Amino acid sequence: MAHAAHFQLTQHLVALFQPYVRILAPYLMYRNRSNLNEDVGSKYEGYVADLIEKIAEELKFTYEFYLTPDTANGNYDENSQTWNGIMGDVISGVAQLGVSDLTVNHQRRQFVDFSNYFMTLGISILYKTPDQSEANMFAFKDPLSDDVWMYTATAFLGLSIMLYMIARMAPGDWQNPHPCETHPEELENIWNLGNSLWLTMGSIMTQGCDILPKGISSRMAVAMWWFFSLLMTSSYTANLAAYLAKERMGPSINNLDDLLNQNKIKFGTLINGTTYEFFRTSNYSKHKAVWEKMSNFKPSPFVSSNPEGVKKVLNKNQEYAFFMESSTLEYERNKECELIKIGDWLDSKGYGIAMPLDAPYRSEINNAILKFQESGELQTLKNKWWKELNEGEICEEVESEIGEMGLKLQNVGGVFWVLGVGVGISFMISIVEFLWNVRNVSVQDHITYCEALAAEFKFAINFWVTKKAARVEVKEPSQSREGSETRSMAGKMLQGAGSFLRLETIFDRMSVSRND
Repeated sequence: MAHAAHFQLTQHLVALFQPYVRILAPYLMYRNRSNLNEDVGSKYEGYVADLIEKIAEELKFTYEFYLTPDTANGNYDENSQTWNGIMGDVISGVAQLGVSDLTVNHQRRQFVDFSNYFMTLGISILYKTPDQSEANMFAFKDPLSDDVWMYTATAFLGLSIMLYMIARMAPGDWQNPHPCETHPEELENIWNLGNSLWLTMGSIMTQGCDILPKGISSRMAVAMWWFFSLLMTSSYTANLAAYLAKERMGPSINNLDDLLNQNKIKFGTLINGTTYEFFRTSNYSKHKAVWEKMSNFKPSPFVSSNPEGVKKVLNKNQEYAFFMESSTLEYERNKECELIKIGDWLDSKGYGIAMPLDAPYRSEINNAILKFQESGELQTLKNKWWKELNEGEICEEVESEIGEMGLKLQNVGGVFWVLGVGVGISFMISIVEFLWNVRNVSVQDHITYCEALAAEFKFAINFWVTKKAARVEVKEPSQSREGSETRSMAGKMLQGAGSFLRLETIFDRMSVSRND
């Protein structure tokens, strides 16, 4: 930065260009020699100092900062109809520029002109991390979001029913109820709906089950469920451990609605500032409710400066939330790790450079700011003073909403996808396995494929039957049945004749033995 001097801004000659400012970190501060890497004669440093320096370099002018006597941005006195602070200096013509955390609003624009925004911001809620978590008897469900719980329960019921259906089609799950009998008349299937539910429940509870499927397709379906259960239980356990380790350090309020619907935490803002006026004049129901509650608090929740508001928030002996502009909140948040931001912005606005009405240099300053914005230099300046040169340790981002900490479907959706695909493949395998078994039955029982398919399908869809004949019995046509009966009678006659011949041989041998 340069000392006071005459300068020429394009075609507009000004005797002395005097930006009026106020001391407020990180916008303007007395220079810290440890941060000094350029003009050692400069008295001030900060975001505003660097911004004006860049504009001066771009537009080829020199300048000198002056502190406003009122050390304020500017408040309007309705009784005297005058402004104080930087606004008063610009309106009176003492200052050619007013630069600080000066919010552009409708009331101020009636008295001065503003440049384009050099910083965009909004009203946010500053709060502190609670020391202790609030008791919650249903806290065990918080590691997973509600939709994940719902989908898991649906998967549990769906897989149980699918396993029940697959096991009825899988020939490997139709077993001999009497192992001592080599050729049983009936086969039994132990997989009723109750056993299927018990297996899936035991698996996801990591307790196992005393019965297991034996069919290829049913085993594959259960394997997919075991894979699903492994990942879900591991995710739940890991997230639950994180909850216990943090002792639920999230705030007890997550947004403006939570703040309004409780009576424990008081809240306020900077008196007579733009945030104060925002709530006082707003017609939106929630904002009016905020103003009414703040106005009725005893003692008054309003403070005379932002540092005072931050101090009240950090006070361990009271519960206090502070409405402030997000840019300043972010700076304070990076200095003090106990501070957190609650919810989203309540409005959207910006900081601008104040100039007298119809100032001839307004458009050129606007062009310079627009150029810096497009090139990213404004963001670079903010990173420099909000993070790189900020006093104290820069805090990591903390999620302010407790509900957001639970695993969401987007985090575990792949597990559901694998489960669905795996069970679908196992169901297709069960169909192939079923059709192959029908072919074997038709060959062994000497019946047509369609007859075997009809018989096996009848047992598969008859869900209440758990036993079926080991061999398929098919009713034959009348002629075929008569022929079968004739062949059966002939066979019996031959067997009888054979028996008679064997008896005759026995009698002959007995006679020979007696003669001897």
